[in-house]
Amino acid sequence: MNFDIDRLLRRNIRNLKPYSSARDEFSGEAAVFLDANENPYNSPWNRYPDPHQRILKEKVCEIKHVPTEKIFLGNGSDEPIDLLFRAFCEPAKDNVVSINPTYGMYRVAADTNNIAVNQVALTSDFELDAGSVLAAVTAETKIIFLCSPNNPTGNALDNCGILQIISNFNGLVVVDEAYIDFCPEKSLLPDLDKYPNLVILQTFSKAWGMAGLRLGMAFANEKIIEVLSRIKYPYNLNILTQQKGLELLAGEQLKNEWVKIILKEREKMIRNLLLYPFVIKVYPSDANFVLVQVYDPRGIYNYLVDEKIIVRDRSSIALCEGCLRISIGSPEENATLMEAFDQLI
Repeated sequence: MNFDIDRLLRRNIRNLKPYSSARDEFSGEAAVFLDANENPYNSPWNRYPDPHQRILKEKVCEIKHVPTEKIFLGNGSDEPIDLLFRAFCEPAKDNVVSINPTYGMYRVAADTNNIAVNQVALTSDFELDAGSVLAAVTAETKIIFLCSPNNPTGNALDNCGILQIISNFNGLVVVDEAYIDFCPEKSLLPDLDKYPNLVILQTFSKAWGMAGLRLGMAFANEKIIEVLSRIKYPYNLNILTQQKGLELLAGEQLKNEWVKIILKEREKMIRNLLLYPFVIKVYPSDANFVLVQVYDPRGIYNYLVDEKIIVRDRSSIALCEGCLRISIGSPEENATLMEAFDQLI
């Protein structure tokens, strides 16, 4: 594949001179900082955070085994999603391709940036049809979005189909691996060097339990990461997120224990749900949630709200008619849900 990132870039982004912050122009140790118009009081919160997140990226490099120059850290995964649109898609001209159903922020980011979305339906079993995805590509298609494991369906897409798409598309392929820690399918991170058009999204919101910190990751070749870094807001990750994230990343063993518990609870929940007469089907899951087809999904949803239990009604989503999406909680939370369902029999 003759992949040329400059061909994909919007002209104004290609010619953009990025904002240079005070911290961009200095690196190293110093005792007195008089360069950034900061208040000298209320240390350490008075200082701007590292715009390049160097220490945090080094820790991510250690955990993910990806060089720091191939890592972008954002305000959740939603930030790099939006930046990819702003960098590579010309408003009212270009388009992207996504599967359907899938994570809703791809559509929201596209609509915000005035970019058309060509949606390709998954099969009735929520499987990926690589040929149909490639057939939806036009001359104006800049990005293909693939979420695996997919949300809200919960299943991992076939890696062979994903690689077929990456190999036969001369634009960016974004593989969103937010739920990869719960999945037996392997991450595509080891394939980054093979495919210059591959962008992988991951997050610390799920397995790592950091949803409140808003810390997402994008992995790609150095040129793509350099583009995202040039157009992001200078201080996109605040000092609290960087410090707390670094602290929590030291507990990888604890994260692994959480994942084991969640996987065990997921299988237990699936077995229990299948016992209820109002459950039609529980779809296979490679994520930390299950998609459950039920009779009267809105009625069950409202009943659970009255019981102070919140699940997600996905019954209006394509191919998910009659479905509720249920996150896997703690053993105690899951038991409370089952007790509420017992009252419906």
